[in-house]
Amino acid sequence: METEYECNAPDLSKVSRLPLAADDPDADDNFDAALGDAREYIKLFEWWKNIKAEYFGYGAEGIVYIFLFEISPGRPDVPAWIWVIVGDVPPAYMPGDDVRTPYEALDGYIGAMEEWIEAARKGKPVAKLIPVNVPANPANAEMLGGRLKFLDEKVLPLLQE
Repeated sequence: METEYECNAPDLSKVSRLPLAADDPDADDNFDAALGDAREYIKLFEWWKNIKAEYFGYGAEGIVYIFLFEISPGRPDVPAWIWVIVGDVPPAYMPGDDVRTPYEALDGYIGAMEEWIEAARKGKPVAKLIPVNVPANPANAEMLGGRLKFLDEKVLPLLQE
């Protein structure tokens, strides 16, 4: 089925394909939980029909995991590729149309979360920003800001091409 949403495929050389039933006995418990969280997160949305393929982009044990899903879109305006970021940070997805690598996915995630933090610090509305699963207040903004600073300074450089 052709969709009106044309998508450039992400750079699959930067990710590892997972079996659809990715229950690898050698994987750590945090990885299994993170993959389960990413799958459950994507299932919260009505714009997908099913997951066609799963890829692992990056993981910092217990801190952040980046997954890439190839999906069957449920609407023509939805890309076939979706990045999902989970871990000790608010879960979020990034459409895969312009995001080609785990670095770009995490960089975009950090940027979108920084917009949320700025609005939350100032008491501005966050409804049109990336959804975050905590109340938008200065205390939560500071807590998330510390995590993002760590990701920006310690994790993002590891992913740079």
